[in-house]
Amino acid sequence: MISPTQSGIGGVAQHVQGLSNFLIKKGHKVDIISSENTFTIPIKGLKNPSFMISAFFKTKLKKGNDIVHAHNLPSALSMKNASGKKILTLHGIYSEQIELLHGKTTGKVTSSYEKDALSWADAVTVISKEAYEHYSKLGFKVSHIPNAINIDSLSSQKERKYERQIIFVGRLSKEKGISGLLEIAKSLPNDIHLFIIGSGPEEDKVKETCKQKSNLHLLGYQQHDRTISLIRGSDAIIQPSLVEGVSTTILEAMACKTPIIASKISSNMEILSHGKSAILVEIGDTEKMLNEIISIFNDKPNAMKIAEQAFVEVKKYDWKEVGEKYLTLYDDLLQKI
Repeated sequence: MISPTQSGIGGVAQHVQGLSNFLIKKGHKVDIISSENTFTIPIKGLKNPSFMISAFFKTKLKKGNDIVHAHNLPSALSMKNASGKKILTLHGIYSEQIELLHGKTTGKVTSSYEKDALSWADAVTVISKEAYEHYSKLGFKVSHIPNAINIDSLSSQKERKYERQIIFVGRLSKEKGISGLLEIAKSLPNDIHLFIIGSGPEEDKVKETCKQKSNLHLLGYQQHDRTISLIRGSDAIIQPSLVEGVSTTILEAMACKTPIIASKISSNMEILSHGKSAILVEIGDTEKMLNEIISIFNDKPNAMKIAEQAFVEVKKYDWKEVGEKYLTLYDDLLQKI
C-alpha cells in the first residue's frame, strides 16, 4: 500500500488504515509506504513532491508483492515501477481539487500528469460516483468502490461540554468551505458552541475568528477516538465543503447517529438524502446553513429521525462489505498473470 499519509483523521489516511486492517484480519500481509515512514520535506508545497521521489526509490527495492495499491496521484510514480499488479485509487477528482487550491495553471499540469498516472495502473478505482463518471468520460476504465469505515471499531464514548454544541471535522483548507464556516460562526447564537477539529493552511483565519467569538473553539488535531466521542456528543455535524470525495467524517457521523448538515455536493448526495438522512444546503449558502443549524434545536424529534435513517444507510459502507470488493478486484487481477 502506498499513500501520502496513513495516520490522522484525514479521509485518505482513514481509508488506508481501514483497508489495511481488513486485509490483515483476512490473513494477508500488508506493507505500507507513507510519509510517516519515508523521507519528506515538511514544508508546504514540498511535502508531496519529496514523498513522490523518496517513495519511488523505496518501492523499487521492495520485491515479491502480489499487489501494489497506490492512493492518490502523489503515490502513482512509485507504483509505476513497482513489481506486482498495480492499482490506483483516487479519492476525488484530484486535478479539480488542485485547480481550486492552486489555480488553473497548476491544475492543467496536474491534469496532464493525472492522465499518465491512470495509464500506468492495471486497475483504477474511485470512491465516488462523481469521480467514476468524470474519469470514464476521459476514456479510462475505472471501478467504483465506495469509501468505508469500520463501524464496530468506533468509540462508544460521548463527550458533551455544552448544552448546545455542534462540530466541524476536517482539514482547514479552502476546499472544505472554511470561509463559509467562519461566516456561519460569526452569526451563530452565543448559546450554540462550535468545535472545530483539524489543522491546515486556513488555521490563522480560524484563530482570528475564535478571538472574536467565545462560543467558537478550535481544538486542532485530535486523536480519532476523541474526535468520534465529540461527534457523538454533539447536536449536529456541519460540513460546508466546496468539493469532497465520499467523506469519511460524514460516514462516521452517520454511524454515530449525529444529525448532518452539509453542502449539496455530488459526493454527499450519493450517500445522503435531503430531509431523509441529512439536511443538504446549496454550496456557499451560509445563511441557509445557519438557519438549518438553529432549526435542529427547535425540532429535535425530526433531527433524531434523520439521524436514525442515516444510521440504517451507513451499514453498506462498512469495511466488512466494501473490503470484499477490493479482494475481488485483487483476485481478478492476479488471475490475469
